[in-house]
Amino acid sequence: MTGTMTRSDAIPIADVQRDFDEFYTATFPVLRSQLFAYLGDRAEAQDVVQEALCRAYSRWKTISTYQDPYAWVRRVAWNLASSRFRRRKTALNFLRGQREQHAEGPSPDRIVLVAALAKIPAQLRKAVVLHYIGDLSVAEIAAQEDVAEGTVKSWLSRGRAALGKQLAERKEGRSNV
Repeated sequence: MTGTMTRSDAIPIADVQRDFDEFYTATFPVLRSQLFAYLGDRAEAQDVVQEALCRAYSRWKTISTYQDPYAWVRRVAWNLASSRFRRRKTALNFLRGQREQHAEGPSPDRIVLVAALAKIPAQLRKAVVLHYIGDLSVAEIAAQEDVAEGTVKSWLSRGRAALGKQLAERKEGRSNV
């Protein structure tokens, strides 16, 4: 082998691989730390750095001849990170606009009521819910359930009694605590 050979022409493939492996080992942790601080997400920072290094690997014969290959990979990684950051920010802004502004959970009284309703027989619970929460009249419930109005009145009476018993037991249970 005589004459002057450029680095990309002279390095055997095994040496190119070893050269890139060394570059990767030295570069990855530094860039990952920088981009983790920028993105605030370690996994996303790793993805960005790996993508930049994959792009460098596919062009390594050329990039390795640059005066500062690290600068090239750093620029690619930061460009990728900036793009992801912008996309994520845009998506978050969109999602914020879509959500309910003040989504409140059920009140403590409602939680107690739902728990008590769950413990009374299904037919009584249905009558109580339709009448007191659904604002249906006795006649409307009777028509819907295909029963006499007296039956609905009986269900409501027994439902109120059962519900009252459940709520009283719950109240007594709290006072004994």
